[in-house]
Amino acid sequence: TIVCTPEYIEDMTVGFLASEGIVPKWEQIKDIRLDLENGFIYIDTDKVYPFFEQLQNKRYITSCCGMSRQGYIFANDALTAKKMDSISVQLIPAQIFSLMHQMEEQAEMFRHTGGVHNAALCAPDQLLLSRMDIGRHNALDKIYGHCLRNDISVRDKIIVFSGRISSEILLKVAKIGCEIVLSKSAPTELALSLADDLGITTVGFIRGRSFNVYTHPERIVMDTTNLFSIP
Repeated sequence: TIVCTPEYIEDMTVGFLASEGIVPKWEQIKDIRLDLENGFIYIDTDKVYPFFEQLQNKRYITSCCGMSRQGYIFANDALTAKKMDSISVQLIPAQIFSLMHQMEEQAEMFRHTGGVHNAALCAPDQLLLSRMDIGRHNALDKIYGHCLRNDISVRDKIIVFSGRISSEILLKVAKIGCEIVLSKSAPTELALSLADDLGITTVGFIRGRSFNVYTHPERIVMDTTNLFSIP
């Protein structure tokens, strides 16, 4: 059961099923049927991840997806989170400010209501896809599902997010496969622990002409021709 904003439901469904490891590949879904009147989504698939029923709600002690820190996470998070071992995208400060501005320009529903979360998939120089939802996780699932259904590579893309970078949001970014997440707000301590282990660059408090780089700063490159304040 998911509480969501009723837009891009098919994309959200595909993104949720893939990120949770229930149906890992879009090609395994044969049909999606929406019953909007009663609030049901029906999926026909030729394969379900074999361990999902046993693992989806079980927690276990792990070294954080096989890395250095120990903690409790969902078993399927360990199976679906991707570790970023390489650098395929870098940003200069001017691009960080520009991408945040572009996402805010797309956030019309937030300006009217103040009650939704916004997320965007971006290349270094432009916003490619923007989604909003009353549920912060749903906005990312809508982006991920759209990318899967349209065979859009996320290897060199960036996630820009309107809210706090929680551990759940960080794991969603890892499952999508993006190396950088940008936010206007703060990250949690657990999110930074996960980001450090998973190789994800987290940038928060992007406001005015300053921002904070918390993990893996090697993807943020200072542009000596446009120096900004970086706390």
